[in-house]
Amino acid sequence: MSERSYIAAIDQGTTSTRTIIFDDQLEIVNISQKPFKQFYPQDGWVEQDAEEIYGTVIATLTQAIDEAGLEFQEISAIGITNQRETVVAWNKETGDPLYNAINWQCRRTAKRCLELRPQENMIHEKTGLIVDPYFSGTKMEWLYNNVPKVRIAANSKELAFGTIDSWLAYKLSKKNVHVTDYSNASRTMLFNIRKLDWDDELLELFSIKREWLPKLVDTSGILGYTKEGIPIASMVGDQQGALFGQMAFERGMAKCTYGTGAFLLMNLGSEAILSGQRLLTSVGWKIGDEINYAMEGSLFMCGAAIDWTVDNLKLAKSASETEDLSYKVRDNGGVFFVPALSGLGAPQWDPNARGLFIGMTQSTKKEHLIRSVLEGICYSVRELFDTMVSECHIPLKELRVDGGVSKNQFIQEFQSILLGNSVTRPENTETTATGAAILAGLATDVWRDKKEVLAYWKSQASMSRGKDEQVEASYTKWKTAVKRSQNWV
Repeated sequence: MSERSYIAAIDQGTTSTRTIIFDDQLEIVNISQKPFKQFYPQDGWVEQDAEEIYGTVIATLTQAIDEAGLEFQEISAIGITNQRETVVAWNKETGDPLYNAINWQCRRTAKRCLELRPQENMIHEKTGLIVDPYFSGTKMEWLYNNVPKVRIAANSKELAFGTIDSWLAYKLSKKNVHVTDYSNASRTMLFNIRKLDWDDELLELFSIKREWLPKLVDTSGILGYTKEGIPIASMVGDQQGALFGQMAFERGMAKCTYGTGAFLLMNLGSEAILSGQRLLTSVGWKIGDEINYAMEGSLFMCGAAIDWTVDNLKLAKSASETEDLSYKVRDNGGVFFVPALSGLGAPQWDPNARGLFIGMTQSTKKEHLIRSVLEGICYSVRELFDTMVSECHIPLKELRVDGGVSKNQFIQEFQSILLGNSVTRPENTETTATGAAILAGLATDVWRDKKEVLAYWKSQASMSRGKDEQVEASYTKWKTAVKRSQNWV
């Protein structure tokens, strides 16, 4: 193209907001980041100030554009990717929040979720989700039942509910739009993933009126304009954004974000396959007539397990040193680690499991312990993949990885052996924001189609190792250790 185009991707996360400026070759031009406060009014409650979040968006957007030496008018599009499930209630006439944003981590509706267990099969069938305070529906119900300002706004037909993407689009568009995209809607527990619409039976169950909810829009498409005239051209939940940013466009491609925990998503293509082992099925993205679903599983402990060995056990001086220490021994010395420090997620779903080292002898060194922790993370991801593949009957084509822990070469190599498949880390690890940028660029003709964007994919490191019989035997033994860790408390 004759002139460079620039896209601003707003990556609104759980503890901070970042704006990343990309050019039309998906090169990062500038990044601005600002943290914001978390509030914990009661045990298990987590809240945020919606106005403060929006303030960080404006601050980072302005700073990123300014430091890139650009004017607002030079930005072709804005894309939004966001922490999912967090709920904001506001007055759609005044634009004022009616209560703090209730964060996705908040457990205040745990009792209500227990009451909903008899309806869990129906909810799962419609939404692809399990009943849990994690999701948005019970948060909205709680706001309506417990916050007088919310009920008053509802009675005067001025109530707006939305997830963070919806709130930001409303504010950035000068209060002109109240919308959410299909990827975020599919995380509310109010959305029917097959009918691609809010579900009347679920709305009645949670006492939510359709008019309080945002209009559904495509993940990629112009939905409004800022006061400077910049098109707001994409909205996508953060994990689905990372799947798209990893350019996992084909059915069977997957990404795993190795962070504090680990988020694993596989592209299911156009079919919404439901899990029988409590994995989640969500909309990955919707672009025009194209609909892609994703199956998702998460591990509670990934980087957090490594930090625990460094900070609490003092087995290494830093997280990065665990890589070197793991390579100093030939194998794990017969030691296995189950990273159930906060219980086990899928496929066991055992909150009473606890972390376990097993197989130690007098010859066990700290290097064996460290290596067993890194291997334990990889075994857990393999188990999640085995569960996913057995449920959706889609063979893994390729795993693309991101997140801080993905930089650990030992983990990347061992994961490749365990999966018997290629594991690739991209040069650009800002995959969530990249996904939002690509989606916005497709909506504004910066790129013609996904095929054109694939040309900008750059691999930083790729491992492709076949399965190893000894490693397979170790994996089987690790699963025996998992059984011993279960139902401990």
